[in-house]
Amino acid sequence: MSFASRTQHLEPEGAYEVLARANQLESAGKEIIHLEIGQPDYATFENVSAAGIKAIQDGKTRYTAPAGIPSLREALAEDAGRRRGIKIHPDEVVVSPGGKPILFFPALALIDPGDEVIYPNPGFPTYEAMIMVAEGVPVAVPLLEENDFSFDLEAFDKLINDRTKLIILNSPSNPTGGVISAADLEHIASQAKRYDCWVLSDEIYARIVYDGLEAPTIAKLPGMKERTIIMDGFSKTFSMTGWRLGFGIMPKELAERMDLLLTHSVGSTAHFTQIAGLEAITGPQDMVDVMVAEYQRRREVIVDGLNNLPGFNCRKPKGAFYAFPNITGTGKGSKELANLILEEAGVALLPGNSFGKFGEGYLRLSYANSIENIQKGLERIKAVL
Repeated sequence: MSFASRTQHLEPEGAYEVLARANQLESAGKEIIHLEIGQPDYATFENVSAAGIKAIQDGKTRYTAPAGIPSLREALAEDAGRRRGIKIHPDEVVVSPGGKPILFFPALALIDPGDEVIYPNPGFPTYEAMIMVAEGVPVAVPLLEENDFSFDLEAFDKLINDRTKLIILNSPSNPTGGVISAADLEHIASQAKRYDCWVLSDEIYARIVYDGLEAPTIAKLPGMKERTIIMDGFSKTFSMTGWRLGFGIMPKELAERMDLLLTHSVGSTAHFTQIAGLEAITGPQDMVDVMVAEYQRRREVIVDGLNNLPGFNCRKPKGAFYAFPNITGTGKGSKELANLILEEAGVALLPGNSFGKFGEGYLRLSYANSIENIQKGLERIKAVL
């Protein structure tokens, strides 16, 4: 069967492949500890679920405007702007079914065939996929462990050029948990303005940071808001992965183009989901603080445990809920070791190279699981090693 060339490169996302194998092992009677999927283990907050249920009961089950209901766009403009220290108009907010449309559709709107796009590696696999579907040229910039997994600015400066159309950032990062420093953002911003590039800043983990830190946004820097797309959503912060609710912040002209792309693809985001999102944004925020504090406790347990494993060395992530240990000291490759740990220890985790070539020599473990399960998983891994 013949398919268009723009889809030939597409591959399954590594997390779902590992999850499928883990589920097979569970079906065969093996107990599996799941540290592979980046999904909060908390239920959606009660007030948010109640708002969604009431919306369904009230008949909020019909089409809405493609870019989102006005009340949610207004609330997001106020909340996201206040948290980032920038002024946002509701016309600059686009609501979508999940965050991925805010990655794919700006790529389709901005990238012409042959345009180069700089993206982080190791990084979320969708970045490279969307660049190639838009017929752009993916240009990987390594994230350096010795720089807390921020951009390799020396490599970045050599790669950016007049053909660069878009720079993708992710801070806090999946899979590394790294946060790009304000100084590094200023350097990237100066190059973006010099070469007249757009920036797509994936900030889905922006509220999951530790030790009193913040994840600064490049959009706040002078001259950057007008060339930046911020991607954010409700999945991680409010434990709403299955609700499929994301949003983007971007210049009004691009938001209008996004409205058209949504119109001719997904149509609109479910009305009742948007009502639940409105409650998440405007309602009590204490559960977010509780969840982040618990993730920080889990971070201490998993990082300490990983650093006690032979051949492992793990930096302490500053955000998100992933540990990304260096496993080169084991003498095994990422995929080989990940498979061994799954099959022999019954612990599902991801090889670092499923996030790109610069992820070789690492593993990704999600600590969106209980401390009890994390400790049990570490004990099993140690026994296998």
